[in-house]
Amino acid sequence: MATMKDVAKMAGVSTSTVSHVINKDRFVSNAIRERVDAAIKTLNYAPSALARSLKLNQTHTIGMLITASSNPFYSELVRGVERSCFERGYSLVLCNTDGDEQRMNRNLETLLQKRVDGLLLLCTETHLPSPDIMSRYPSIPTVMMDWSPFDGESDVIQDNSLLGGETATQHLIDNSYTRIACITGPQDKTPARLRLEGYRNAMNRAGLEIHEGYEIIGDFEFQGGFTAMNLLLALDEPPHAVFTGNDAMAVGAYHALYQAGLKVPQDMAVVGYDDIELARYMTPPLTTIHQPKDELGELAVDVLIHRMAQPTLDKQRLFLTPELVVRGSA
Repeated sequence: MATMKDVAKMAGVSTSTVSHVINKDRFVSNAIRERVDAAIKTLNYAPSALARSLKLNQTHTIGMLITASSNPFYSELVRGVERSCFERGYSLVLCNTDGDEQRMNRNLETLLQKRVDGLLLLCTETHLPSPDIMSRYPSIPTVMMDWSPFDGESDVIQDNSLLGGETATQHLIDNSYTRIACITGPQDKTPARLRLEGYRNAMNRAGLEIHEGYEIIGDFEFQGGFTAMNLLLALDEPPHAVFTGNDAMAVGAYHALYQAGLKVPQDMAVVGYDDIELARYMTPPLTTIHQPKDELGELAVDVLIHRMAQPTLDKQRLFLTPELVVRGSA
């Protein structure tokens, strides 16, 4: 593989001149530039991104840790993050934790060793990033997306899940439903806990009883919604409406209702959460809480870049406002 020294030797110039031609950071005459460009082409020379990053102490790379899932919300969020990185001149390195603590910390160490300029974290709160690993790289800023597992110097960007849960449940109440159930997400996740709390708040304000068996903890996956809806249908007094903690579980709930010969919303009203792209193509289209995924990804990248430029700023906690999107399911 050709080196900068090889290019310099062929062009009859110094390595610093070759560097100036490549980086365009100093005037070089057209004649010399043409000789250097010809040597680069002949030798098929490619500048070392690693060498440049070591010199500048920047890689223009952002690392992201995420727990993979069949839930389309995560793929849509990552797509927004990657687009925002590209638009700002950064590359994104994505690592899947698969919900495993050892794998999460190994991937975390790998990303930090590769000298990413910043880190985005979107993982389960059951397993926290190793404080020992984080302490070894104190200069690398971190942004927590949609969760806040520990006190530290990380910025946090969250959807206002408490408000979203209240809004979803209140919509059902406003449409005269009284027997309302909630299929919530894993309680090791802050958004799931807050959405359940929002459901309870709305029910209590309206003076409505939460019947035994009306709160079911799901897993934020399609199967979880399917299983939970079947449990609700097996009750002596099934609900007439359900708030599901995310759209993926709403899809599973739809399928359970279909298999039971029931129709949405005639037999069961359903409100979801996230407003994934699939929601508008369901039959009937799903009424849901729009979580601003593009804005979440864009804001996370902007906050991280801002933190990289000004590391001494006070820690930020930012909330995005969820909005109700009324369609045909409730």
